[in-house]
Amino acid sequence: MFHRHHTKLLSCTASSAKALFRGLQLKAKYDAIVVGAGHNGLVAAAYLQKAGLDVCVLERRHLIGGAAVTEEIVPGFKFSRASYLLSLLRPQIMQDLELKKYGLKIYLRNPSSYTPLAEPGGLDGKAKSLLLGREGQENARQIAQFSQKDAKAFSEYEHQLERIVSAIDPLLDNPAISLPSVMSASLKDKWSSVRPVRALMGSVKSMGSDMEAFYELMTAPAQKILDRWFESEPLKATLATDSVIGAMASPQHPGSGYVLLHHVMGELDGIKGAWAYVQGGMGGVSQAIANCAEDHGASIFCDKQVAQILTDHDKTQGVVLADGTEIKAKVVLSNATPKVTYLDLLPQGTLAQEEIDQLKQFDYTSPVTKINVAVDRLPNFTADPNTKGAEPMPHHQCTIHLNCEDSSLIHDAYLDAQQGKITERPMIEMVIPSSLDPTLAPSGSHVVLLFTQFTPYKLAGGEEWDDHNRNKYADIVFDVIERYAPGFKESVIGRDILTPPDLEKTFGLTGGNIFHGTMSLDQLYMTRPTPGLAGLRCPVSALYLCGSGNHPGGGVMGSPGRLAAKAVLRDFKSLS
Repeated sequence: MFHRHHTKLLSCTASSAKALFRGLQLKAKYDAIVVGAGHNGLVAAAYLQKAGLDVCVLERRHLIGGAAVTEEIVPGFKFSRASYLLSLLRPQIMQDLELKKYGLKIYLRNPSSYTPLAEPGGLDGKAKSLLLGREGQENARQIAQFSQKDAKAFSEYEHQLERIVSAIDPLLDNPAISLPSVMSASLKDKWSSVRPVRALMGSVKSMGSDMEAFYELMTAPAQKILDRWFESEPLKATLATDSVIGAMASPQHPGSGYVLLHHVMGELDGIKGAWAYVQGGMGGVSQAIANCAEDHGASIFCDKQVAQILTDHDKTQGVVLADGTEIKAKVVLSNATPKVTYLDLLPQGTLAQEEIDQLKQFDYTSPVTKINVAVDRLPNFTADPNTKGAEPMPHHQCTIHLNCEDSSLIHDAYLDAQQGKITERPMIEMVIPSSLDPTLAPSGSHVVLLFTQFTPYKLAGGEEWDDHNRNKYADIVFDVIERYAPGFKESVIGRDILTPPDLEKTFGLTGGNIFHGTMSLDQLYMTRPTPGLAGLRCPVSALYLCGSGNHPGGGVMGSPGRLAAKAVLRDFKSLS
């Protein structure tokens, strides 16, 4: 069995291969350097290169993509090793960068959510599962197994979320308000400073009668909101998972409603809220963006770790690589987390102590352990047994929620993590992207991706996440799956286990946090990453934060990269 320390990785990406083929060599100077080839960094590079700047992207790993990456860990099996679904990528970016032209192919999912029950339940004691998708009547039929009231309420719940998402949508494509910038801007710069204000006011106006519901989503526990709408636990628990994905929080915590809202903000092929698998894995997103950037002349290099951002008199001058190579640039954009960018890469003494103190208080707590599994057959769920042999059924194609019979199970797993325990009741989201994408695994075999919570960064009693504890936790997760799908453990060919410290070490995600920082109300919009450092321009001239640690936050969205590039283009003449 291939465990985490035995992984066999792809040796290079198409981008680095292209660079070699084109005979690209690092130059001594560029207009712009992007630190990190995560999807946001690549988006920024593509926009800047299209606008005529000479752009260089420097990636410390052997392949591009950051957390939106595909890796062949078990031979023949291609894993979306970190992020695993596409929905939030902004439509404007898809259009501007012509990502379908540059190779992005997706498989839309319908149905979207499957919750099997370990024991039959529902109104007649015979319901075995809950399957939800885009068809309203079928959703109502499924939910009616558990509650007639909930079946009627669900469509209105969805419509209200859709209206709220439509209202705040412009905020995702505009910078956050910076009140000091608005107040101090010259008359010449007033218009660009006021644009975010206009976007915010437009969102508030279009919210209309949903304003109270929006305020509640931003501030209340998701559990409170769901309890008011619904009475059936399998439905509430399934919906509650979206309120805690990537967050060390319980649905009972104030503000968890926003995380729920964040995960329904997406749109693909004009379908609001749609989620999809990317052909070839999530690295296909990053590769399409890189193809666009390179086609316009950008240079992308792997195995080039940036050790320091060069500054002189509070102005960015370029970067120094780990091997000592200096590369000059008029601007530097960092796709790293705020902690890495400001506290690790900038020379000491660059920032004021107040700014450093705020950065040290920024919350990166992560509950996530990602387990990537190669199996030799489809999971066979007792609730809905396989009836088509090796052919995937509808429920294999969507997100499968395990340990979701009751919302209390999610809260209990959270409490275990707070005590540094390896929980016996993990919350599990399982996806099987090979059910729709045959390029990911050998015929008849499948790729199973497990997004699990809650796991603490530090274990109680000073224990480490060594191989023993990694495998102990993975075995617990597999035992849970076995309860729902007997035979799963026997089908496993290999597995890759990434705890919060592993996510930090492998992908540069501080604390293992997939969003570059907790998506809590105090760390959003004009306070992301901190009140003193919010906005696209950093305290150091010609340095820009283009990753998810900036507004509007995490997920494979691309908006932080696009907004940073737009800010660079507005400033570039004055920086030259």
